[in-house]
Amino acid sequence: MDDILFMMVFPFIAAVLLLLIRNDRARALITEVSAAVIILSSLVVAYNHLGNPGVFELESELIDGLMFIVELALGLAVIYLGVKHKKYAASVLGAVQIVMSLFFEFCLAGNVSVTHTIYIDDLSVIMVLIIGIIGSLITVYAVGYMQDFQEHLRNEKDRRPWFFFLMFVFLSAMFGIVLSNSLTWMFFFWEITTLCSFALIGFTKTEEAVNNSFRQLILNLIGGIAFLAANIILADQCGLLELDALLVSDTADKYILLPVALLCIAGIVKSAQMPFHTWLLGAMVAPTPTSALLHSSTMVKAGVFMVLKLSPLLHNNIVGYMVMTVGGLTFLLASMAAISQTNAKRVLAYSTIANLGLIVACAGVGTPEAAWAGIMLTVFHAVTKSLLFLCVGTAEHHIGSRDIEDMDGLFDRMPKLARIMLVGIAAMFLAPLGMLISKWAALTSFVDSDYIIVIACIVFGSAVTSFYWTKWMGKLSVVASGKGNVERTIHIQENIVLMTLVVLTVAICALFPLMSEHMIVPWLDTSFGYVPDVLAAPLLENNYLILLIMLLALILIFVPFFGRGTKRRVVPNYLSGEGLSNNTYTGSMGATVEVGLRNWYMTDWFGEERIRRIGEVLTALTIVIGIVLVAGGASI
Repeated sequence: MDDILFMMVFPFIAAVLLLLIRNDRARALITEVSAAVIILSSLVVAYNHLGNPGVFELESELIDGLMFIVELALGLAVIYLGVKHKKYAASVLGAVQIVMSLFFEFCLAGNVSVTHTIYIDDLSVIMVLIIGIIGSLITVYAVGYMQDFQEHLRNEKDRRPWFFFLMFVFLSAMFGIVLSNSLTWMFFFWEITTLCSFALIGFTKTEEAVNNSFRQLILNLIGGIAFLAANIILADQCGLLELDALLVSDTADKYILLPVALLCIAGIVKSAQMPFHTWLLGAMVAPTPTSALLHSSTMVKAGVFMVLKLSPLLHNNIVGYMVMTVGGLTFLLASMAAISQTNAKRVLAYSTIANLGLIVACAGVGTPEAAWAGIMLTVFHAVTKSLLFLCVGTAEHHIGSRDIEDMDGLFDRMPKLARIMLVGIAAMFLAPLGMLISKWAALTSFVDSDYIIVIACIVFGSAVTSFYWTKWMGKLSVVASGKGNVERTIHIQENIVLMTLVVLTVAICALFPLMSEHMIVPWLDTSFGYVPDVLAAPLLENNYLILLIMLLALILIFVPFFGRGTKRRVVPNYLSGEGLSNNTYTGSMGATVEVGLRNWYMTDWFGEERIRRIGEVLTALTIVIGIVLVAGGASI
């Protein structure tokens, strides 16, 4: 148990040190050493506990008391900040949560015994590796990125100590979520991630940043209230507050199914599903490392972790149908909304929302096949999406824009980054990379389960996904820019992290059968009680050989023969007239015409506001109907 406690506590210690340190070199050293320690610790935890699930008892009365005091203090801070910034909805929700917490603590918590506060299984190990490896790499990337960020704000106070403090507290809280068995502990860490996200989104203190940070806070407070309500019902009606006990309960009991529904709603909010998705779009105003953390290894992954954990309780009941429908609709509509976006971070945001929707839908099916697909999607998405967000952040700092239409000829301006970004984009939708394999598995599980509406959402959503990724890929590789290479100014930490993530992207695709056999299938067997034969060998031997050959072809992108510095003959583009350069030509009447290629964004059909209204209405109705039916005693 010592290794687990270390994982939960060490990032917080590093956070405190980083808050106190003001020297740039010392900050970089502490961040890099701390990241290395966290990565190594996550590997140790995986080695010790993979295939060896267990619950652990920890004397928690003092810890529970401290957590309660911190919760009250943070609740009061929310009320104060809401009044200060005239965001009264946040103050009201904060007050509601404080009242509920007081009721729970003084009227219910003392009557329920929590023997095992910590629980680890193979799904927890997978999440520990995602948080520990991907999250730590993002903090290292942030060292160089935030140096450039501060250069652009040189006339303002240096608030980087606060930024790095929040990032490491975030990691500590995420470890707490995935390793807690006590639902009271999990709720505490759940709310810490909400408040860290609030502070990181509002980091720049601009009006837009403040407004978006409060949108995140308000929506996630709703999820927190749902979580707390579930704890109150479980404590009052069932006398339990331990996750492992909940997972073996009978969902035919209304007082079990209703808390499960409320916990799923908390997970849906945290994972930015419609109708709560706008908080994640607003988070794009934050510095890029924040976006990468929120989208890949923290915050939203806490939501899908919750729903995947509850997946065995969702098969063939109203809550499962509710979760599945919300996830399927979110996947389809968010994918459609991404078509109309030119801002690269906004495309990534909608892509994240869509893929999280697919994971949530898989969890809602409540079968081992669908849960397998959901976990694989979680792993592949964490690595790939962090890679893409960091690429966009680096590009923005060096070409001055995050707009896809400004990425013409990135192969000339930033050749290494362009190749890395292409690998990330390919990993989201092309064979043989993991997202496509996982989507195929998800679709198969839905077809086998005869959920026609969700099948349609997945089929059409996947087609739309290919459309917007192909547009972006084209902009990276066509139209010579005629501008100089600016890649030499990238910080070494950024280069190391980006290349590491590329290696991880390829490695997990090559090794996913082993990951399935030794990590996912054992969890499915324990949680569902059986594993279908189809999951025993996800790829036949011949197909696996084909996958490895295709991955080798992908690696050739980075071979110098295919890149800059090789012997090649550069010819001007044919521009239907007298060419003056690769970007201009003399047209009719002697006019100088500038060449430009723009993508088609189809805003008349897939405009953001139209998609948002449709999605919010459909998903809100689904949730309301589901909760009303469950509260009324219906189950199937």
